[in-house]
Amino acid sequence: MRTGDDGGGARGEGPQKLALCVLCGLPGAGKSTLARALSHRLRREQAWAVGVVAYDDVMPDAFLPEASEPPLPSQWKLLRQELLKYLEYFLNGATGGGQMSVPPTRTEVMWEAFTACLKDQDLISSAAAEARPSYPLTKTAMSRPLLLILDDNFYYQSMRYEVYQLARKYSLGFCQVFLDCALETCLERNGQRPRAVPAETIHLMGGKIEKPHPEKNGWEHNSLMIHSAACSSETSSQLTDLLQTALENPVKRVEDNVEQKETDRVICSTSLLHQADQTLRRIVSQTMKEAKDEQVPPYNLKLLAEELNKLKAEFLEDLRQGNKKYLCFQQITDIPGIIPFFHHEKDNIVHKYFSKH
Repeated sequence: MRTGDDGGGARGEGPQKLALCVLCGLPGAGKSTLARALSHRLRREQAWAVGVVAYDDVMPDAFLPEASEPPLPSQWKLLRQELLKYLEYFLNGATGGGQMSVPPTRTEVMWEAFTACLKDQDLISSAAAEARPSYPLTKTAMSRPLLLILDDNFYYQSMRYEVYQLARKYSLGFCQVFLDCALETCLERNGQRPRAVPAETIHLMGGKIEKPHPEKNGWEHNSLMIHSAACSSETSSQLTDLLQTALENPVKRVEDNVEQKETDRVICSTSLLHQADQTLRRIVSQTMKEAKDEQVPPYNLKLLAEELNKLKAEFLEDLRQGNKKYLCFQQITDIPGIIPFFHHEKDNIVHKYFSKH
């Protein structure tokens, strides 16, 4: 790996080109394989500076799937937000001054993994002293078009939108690459890994994953769907075009207010759906517990569970699509507004199986 002291690939006049690429898909879809191949090819053929930030490699070992206690969703969310903060510190250095500051508050093991990742890819100097308050970026990182590839599942649209916001804040290029791989193939590949993700986790992600929707969301227009991790010549050309477009067309810091309001509405809607799913799931679980306490026969318990889960799914679809099957003429903006309607329909089902007091 070069030290970054050579002058090859120095940019000409004008500001440095810099872009963020979100690589998303299920575990086992081939994201890391593609990221490594893409990074190697772009350095060789385009003379770009490329950094691959694989979330699984940067997260602390204590929070990985092999740990004795699985992490809570809130822990993962906090870690992801912290990693985005580290990325912002690097982007601050790349867009002004060439020095990456050290965050005053950080998870030490994750910060060390992050800086090691950048050093290994010749983006920050490996000669930085431990006590130094900042890391100098290498000449390679500062003199060439710079592409950061973020390798993670990014199965919720809101996760990818956070990266887009970062690109908009610093007026960087932004693009998405979604690896569309069959669930069975992902499970098979994952099972062969020494540090496998639990199969049930992949099944859950497969049911929740939100593919890029450029027709609906303007901020996702620069997206590419790949149906195989194999890099054919056609796929390689499409990828290069996508990344070149992102580098040449940075996101504007101030966007049209109408588009921003629509984007915020979509993100708010996604959050409401997630909260509703969690709340209705708890109600169904509590109702099933009450049914067991009432000694409802096993076969009837099975039927009750099926009906309640179907009702929950229909309510969520009602919220998502606005079909108004259950929420007729109601403008639902929060969880408390949903619960009474769900309880009413749920009680109609429950009364067929036992008398709920």
